[in-house]
Amino acid sequence: MFDLVSPDRVGLSAPRLTRISAWMHSLVERQRLPGVSVLIERRGQTAFFDTAGMRDVEAGKPIGADTIFRIYSMTKPITSVAAMMLYEEGRFQLDDPIAKFLPEFSEMKVWAGGTLENPQLEPARSLITVRQLLTHTSGLTYEFMMNSPVDALYRQHKIRFPGRTGTLAEVTQRLATLPLLFHPGTRWNYGVSTDVLGRLIEVVSGQPLDRFFAERIFQPLGMVDTAFYVPEEKLERFAALYMPAPNSVQPTPLDGPPADRVPMEPKGGLTLVDPPNGNFARSGGTLSGGGGLTSTIGDYLRFCRMLRNKGELDGVRLLGRKTVEFMTVNHLNGSLADMGQRRFFNEAPGEGMGFGLGFTVVLDPAKAQTMGSPGEYFWHGMASTQFWIDPVEDLIVLQMSQLAPSSTYPLRRELRSLVYQALVD
Repeated sequence: MFDLVSPDRVGLSAPRLTRISAWMHSLVERQRLPGVSVLIERRGQTAFFDTAGMRDVEAGKPIGADTIFRIYSMTKPITSVAAMMLYEEGRFQLDDPIAKFLPEFSEMKVWAGGTLENPQLEPARSLITVRQLLTHTSGLTYEFMMNSPVDALYRQHKIRFPGRTGTLAEVTQRLATLPLLFHPGTRWNYGVSTDVLGRLIEVVSGQPLDRFFAERIFQPLGMVDTAFYVPEEKLERFAALYMPAPNSVQPTPLDGPPADRVPMEPKGGLTLVDPPNGNFARSGGTLSGGGGLTSTIGDYLRFCRMLRNKGELDGVRLLGRKTVEFMTVNHLNGSLADMGQRRFFNEAPGEGMGFGLGFTVVLDPAKAQTMGSPGEYFWHGMASTQFWIDPVEDLIVLQMSQLAPSSTYPLRRELRSLVYQALVD
């Protein structure tokens, strides 16, 4: 499926790349992951691709180049690109209030204290803008965060992306009745901002989100296996989803501030939580621009290549060069830490990290405690998928698996070390 070149042609060491394969097989052998695939492309040529383990442990089916994965939050960069395509057409400005298109967001309140039974709310000092959706500074949150009463309100009102609690329009309407976590623009918080952005795309374009994606992004880029659900004829290639087995996780140390509490490594073992014919085999769920897509490593590579090429792939241009450059620089007032996010899912410190329009951006690798380059941008998904693009090294890296949550193991940190140690030119 991939035309591999000799690693030395693109400045990579073949013997050092074998360390990545050993790492992959070790994760599978120790029952840390059901299966895993990794692809590395440098200077526009694929120099490494390998797989280990199973896409379906129970059925004994191995991971292959064409395996379909739940990519969850790796949907967010695609939705962000879709929004910026409409921005380029002049359909909106980044500082337009979203209430201009979604009037249900015209009178938002902010949580100011109290309890769920007796909340204290205050009017939002400003309206949420399109830019704030793209940068996660809107004040929206996620129901699974378990950090605030607002998260609990999301659970009460079934604000769940992806899910089956209504159409995108219906869930967005319910969301707009709930308070924000903070005043728009004042902090950074991971939440359903990109799902609301997906609804904005529907309203502005006049198309359902799945149709816009298919016609404007997937078909032009040749992403033939990327969609919100997996049709019956492709279920044979769809991976099962797992979690660490019950009682396999060692107790989390309780010393130190909460943001620094890092769970100890699970002992190993897997539990099936969603088979191939489960949740993503059925259409009709909420179209989640924040986490609803399924895809293959080859399809997502084509999306990454388009970004690496500054908006163009194989003669098809989705975005202008300056737009991609604009999206992949920091749009925050400082780092994630400066915006109140000291640590992100225990693996990525907020220091040294910024956020662009749909991507985390590396500002300072030393402060971020990770190998890489300033200007690198990346994202990941809940089921242990990830990608990053390093413009300095002209590097694309993709890794796919199906273990939730993604914070179970430090896959990002470990893979980054293995990739960068293989660079020799």
